Amino acid sequence: MDLTPPLSEPDLLERLRQGDQPGVVARRFLEEGQDRLDAAFDTVPIADLVHRRATLVDRVLIAAWSLFDLDRLDDVALVAVGGYGRGELHPYSDVDLMVLFRDTPARDACSALEGFVAFLWDIGLEVGHSVRTLNECESIAGEDITVATNIMEARTLAGDDGVRAELEVRTGPANMWPADRFFAAKWEEQLARHRKFNDTEYNLEPDIKNAPGGLRDVQMIAWVAKRHFGADSLEALVEAGFLTPSEYDAVRRCLDYLWRVRWQLHGLTGRNENRLLFDHQRQLAERLGHRDSDANLGVEHFMKEFYRVALALSVLNEMLLQLFDEVILRADQPEQVRPLNRRFQVRNEYLELSTPDVLRKHPSALLEAFVLMAQNPDLKGIRAATVRALMHSRRLIDDDFRNDKANSALFMQLLRSPHALFTQLRRMKRYGILGKYLPEFGRIIGMMQYDLFHIYTVDAHTLLVVKNMRRLRYEDRRDEFPVACEVFHRLPKQELLFVAGLYHDIAKGRGGDHSELGADDAIAFCQRHGLTNWDAKLVAWLVRNHLTMSVTAQRKD
Repeated sequence: MDLTPPLSEPDLLERLRQGDQPGVVARRFLEEGQDRLDAAFDTVPIADLVHRRATLVDRVLIAAWSLFDLDRLDDVALVAVGGYGRGELHPYSDVDLMVLFRDTPARDACSALEGFVAFLWDIGLEVGHSVRTLNECESIAGEDITVATNIMEARTLAGDDGVRAELEVRTGPANMWPADRFFAAKWEEQLARHRKFNDTEYNLEPDIKNAPGGLRDVQMIAWVAKRHFGADSLEALVEAGFLTPSEYDAVRRCLDYLWRVRWQLHGLTGRNENRLLFDHQRQLAERLGHRDSDANLGVEHFMKEFYRVALALSVLNEMLLQLFDEVILRADQPEQVRPLNRRFQVRNEYLELSTPDVLRKHPSALLEAFVLMAQNPDLKGIRAATVRALMHSRRLIDDDFRNDKANSALFMQLLRSPHALFTQLRRMKRYGILGKYLPEFGRIIGMMQYDLFHIYTVDAHTLLVVKNMRRLRYEDRRDEFPVACEVFHRLPKQELLFVAGLYHDIAKGRGGDHSELGADDAIAFCQRHGLTNWDAKLVAWLVRNHLTMSVTAQRKD
């Protein structure tokens, strides 16, 4: 399908000048072009549509620039910045522009610009614009990391490209925001952005642009790569050795998925909307081909897929930023390495494999890593290279691995750990280890619960239950939960409670009574992990009856 706009810039300009209503002509040109793009949604790669939308808007802007005689001005450029500068636009994305003058513009130039911007608004474009001289832009960029980032992605639409090129030099890493300062500032910016979303990918109405695992996380990687390596694409990180080909493919697939969701969200709402509000989720699920089944609603299928994509992107972002941290911020720091055991060592307070072939020779180390993290709470985390190795080697987890008594003993050792159980279970889930070791848990990752009682996905809710159980061991909780804390401290085998917590909702989404199905799964877990029949029956009883308290509290006096 040919998605090229039917009119070139000269032809469109001539059409605009011929009529007495150029705004009507331009608006119709945009609407007809967008209709063609929307019609191609199911047959054309989303990346092509996103770039074609930018090309469509380019045509209008370049023609309008000439319509208002701005092409007669010297030493000025019309520059696309931000996402539009990258050549990426969704149906209702903001069109971010900068009119860049070499020196202070004359009054008649300002008057023509006012008419130009008003025209863009009249034809329905959401324009974000600034008018600056080179000196003004340089001064602001030196203080504002966001402005500096936007300039990095600038491209000239019309006018003198030499002006933009000079700004690129003035604001480049040789003159301001060197790679280390730029990375540190952008990382802090991301941390602040994630805090607004409670540092989770699992918000019920997620923001596909700004939340963890959203589009901004991909852009963050690209910005740092461009500043430090001069890379113009994520693919260049493969050549630089920072991304493996399979990781790049994963990022590309996730990005395409988010773009498809955002394209349909814009079309559904008719505005620059990035939040997957409840009001939109069901219709989006239908637009994206999700249908109801006997066990799950189509919207639940859709949101499960979305959350899994967000988690994958969030983990890749985390891993790459740690790699950047090691190469950019800590490149000159002395290496402090100490052995932990034969398979692991600690490098600058981060856990890492002692040799690259450890996981191949000792697959049990896939679980041992998290046991060691729980036993050594002073460690800051797991090194990025080891995270990559763990994620790559999770394919080693099969039925033989699960039935290996050494591995079941390691998992029980983790459940009995006095420190950071929730943190390690959450880390195992993020790296894809927990869902492989417990396939029944893997099936609930990202599963949404559309009821009155749950505000998280099943997997997030499950791990938070374990986290809240663990809090009962702290003495400062006795005033708040005196009975629960007293009972908890009297338990001879607290790990049984955590197993019950892991399994209480494990059978959600299968159809049937999830309490009964979950009890069966819990017994199988206990048998595989060497627990006694008495312990297995106790855990199964807890799972089978976990709704008793809520039913009693909500339905009985």
